[in-house]
Amino acid sequence: MPNPRLAPVEPSAYRWAVHCCSYKLDLSHKPDRAVALFENESAAKHFGGLMWPSTFEVVDLQSPVGAGR
Repeated sequence: MPNPRLAPVEPSAYRWAVHCCSYKLDLSHKPDRAVALFENESAAKHFGGLMWPSTFEVVDLQSPVGAGR
């Protein structure tokens, strides 16, 4: 049974993907998956900066370049 205190999730609202980019430190050879999705670019950049200050990237999933990832 769904929790009535939680709003329904609308996946298309999450435009910004945060990647940790472990490949930049030679920690992985596989493509990095997004670790978080955000509605706002500023929130995505803040989160990435707190978690991986020197390696993270924020990708706009609705741009022609970001959609290809």
